Amino acid sequence: MLRKNHFTVKHIYHVKFKIGIAVPPSNDIDVYSQDIGLISIIEDGKLVGFNVTVGGGMGMTHGNTKTYPQLGRLIGYFPKEHALDVCEKILTIQRDYGNRQERKNARFKYTVDRYGADWVLSELNNRLGWSLESPREFHFDHNGDRYGWTEGSGKWHFTLFIQNGRVKDTEDYKLKTALRKIAEIHTGDFRLTPNQNLVIANVDAQKKPEIEALIDEYGLTDGKHYTGLRRNSMACVAFPTCGLAMAESERYLPSLITKIEDLLDEAGLSEEEITIRMTGCPNGCARPALAEIAFIGKAPGKYNMYLGASFTGDRLNKMYKENIGEAEILESLRPILLQYAKERTEGEHFGDFVVRAGIVDAVNDGQVFHS
Repeated sequence: MLRKNHFTVKHIYHVKFKIGIAVPPSNDIDVYSQDIGLISIIEDGKLVGFNVTVGGGMGMTHGNTKTYPQLGRLIGYFPKEHALDVCEKILTIQRDYGNRQERKNARFKYTVDRYGADWVLSELNNRLGWSLESPREFHFDHNGDRYGWTEGSGKWHFTLFIQNGRVKDTEDYKLKTALRKIAEIHTGDFRLTPNQNLVIANVDAQKKPEIEALIDEYGLTDGKHYTGLRRNSMACVAFPTCGLAMAESERYLPSLITKIEDLLDEAGLSEEEITIRMTGCPNGCARPALAEIAFIGKAPGKYNMYLGASFTGDRLNKMYKENIGEAEILESLRPILLQYAKERTEGEHFGDFVVRAGIVDAVNDGQVFHS
């Protein structure tokens, strides 16, 4: 769809700019976190066009309330053949109106907030020479991955749960070795997911039994024997790899989840699907602002705790406790989880409950994230 090397420095300029495509009902890419989000509109099993969102982004700076995570704003719909033109024209708006002087306010989300989504739509329509249509109806039901085997277009695909995306061999789980063995016979490809998992993709039907045998031999997991919390977890690398880290993340979140799982077990919520994310700094690499439970590192062993994002990724969370350690994290979560188990309505997700119960306010606009 997008021509190779189309967006060059001659036309635009080199700053971070993210474009993502989601296919409802799955929001597995967290489309509202993208500078440009394209939401596929499917009719009779065929792609007809896209709803477009503008100005999403996760990064912020501790102590600077002029920086904040933001949701992409839904501004319209266009037929699929215009995708390249629409994306290019949006990029030129950021080129011409983005803040190049202040690095911490240089992202497109701040441009959209300064001028307003209505202005962006008007400017986009002017540059296109035609107008976007009103957004089409769509529905998201989750923002995670679909684990296990799926079939499509005559091929098989296996989504493998990889905790925090780390491919390595341990004493009791030879993941790296297993993937090497699969690669030796696999005629398809491997695809990384936006949720740190791996898809063994485009498996021929005749090859499927061989790959299934290796999956079974090495005990590779689709995550179904883990809790819903762990299946929906994500952490950035943090220490010792990232020089921006203020606290642990990848190396710590699994053990913290184990302790939170004890609380879930006590509340009878072990199978409840809850998104939980952790980062070692506020730059947002694991998209923590879109998790129902999130931790953003401030110092070794200390985190800001956030609650209340939606399970579908279309609402930000809100800070509940600041600069707390593990003991206070667990002490804070226990009564909330017990209350959730007792008072939730049928099908109500954790993030929706803590907002309805008044534990945190709903945040549908990043400009009030810190208020």
